[in-house]
Amino acid sequence: MIITRAPLRVSFFGGGTDYPSHFLANGGAVLGSAIDQYAFMTASRLKSEGLLDYSIRCSYREIEHVKTLDELKHVPLREALRYCGFDRDVELHHIADLPAKTGLGSSSSFVVSLLQALHKLAGRDVGGLELAYQAINFERNILGESVGCQDQTFAALGGFNVIEFRREDDISVTPLPVTPARMAELEGQLMMFYSGVTRKAEDVVRTQLTRVDDNKERYLRMRRQVDKAYDILTGGGSLAAFGALLDEAWTEKKALHSVISVPAIDDMYERAKAAGAIGGKLLGAGGGGFLMLFVPPERQAEVEAALRDHRLVRPQLAAPGSSVIFDGMKLRAPVAELRKVAG
Repeated sequence: MIITRAPLRVSFFGGGTDYPSHFLANGGAVLGSAIDQYAFMTASRLKSEGLLDYSIRCSYREIEHVKTLDELKHVPLREALRYCGFDRDVELHHIADLPAKTGLGSSSSFVVSLLQALHKLAGRDVGGLELAYQAINFERNILGESVGCQDQTFAALGGFNVIEFRREDDISVTPLPVTPARMAELEGQLMMFYSGVTRKAEDVVRTQLTRVDDNKERYLRMRRQVDKAYDILTGGGSLAAFGALLDEAWTEKKALHSVISVPAIDDMYERAKAAGAIGGKLLGAGGGGFLMLFVPPERQAEVEAALRDHRLVRPQLAAPGSSVIFDGMKLRAPVAELRKVAG
């Protein structure tokens, strides 16, 4: 058995500029972080011939037992098996710390953990940027989904970074040089509330992408916010400026298209600001999911009370990237060696 995990992410600034429809012509960058919430995948060999009436078993929100690969209903699982060279005798299980469709890049974390697990099961070690590039290609070109390129990169590499996009296979990752004390100060002022509204990011994005050319100048301003945020975080001034910049970023993002926010989200945000939040933004493509807020410590009790009907999550930043956390094949090696000696 192989077990992998890939982190979810929060994107603070530059989201939307990571789509090739924008960055191939104008460049793009995001500032964000992997967080300590994960997607997990287990992959194992299945001895089916002569024993079972199926050759592939997959467990996610449903459980599938199929005889042939083409019978598998879950498209990403089916195509990932095909992509990594498996057509039978394999079992996959997926679980996650937080729900899907909530703006945390969970779909890409799922794909990254899946590809890494299958590669490892096949005896291949794939990680880092190569894993990110494969996940980007898989989602965009094999699954045909309208996704950007930041989620796969955060899932594969982890960290608290500025990520710059030149091509889908030419991405630069720069970790933010912040001290542990500065990081703790930032984390202590972040509050993440679940709106209760879920949506499929691709549906929101497809609508946004119809107006990429019309929004060019707005995307360029959002890209410049990445540099401003970098300067704030790496400087010695008050982090309140980071919160105010989040408020500006949310205003820019909402203006991209009417599908970005909904009345329930707007109401949450206004209640939070009235209670003391300096700024914040909806995470992910828009339409629902988690609302990230920047709140001074002395006002957090008031904000929590104002949003008491919404689940609070406090993220830890700079989580490590996707990794193999259990490799059952290594455990079998000593037994094989003992058998050789005994034989």
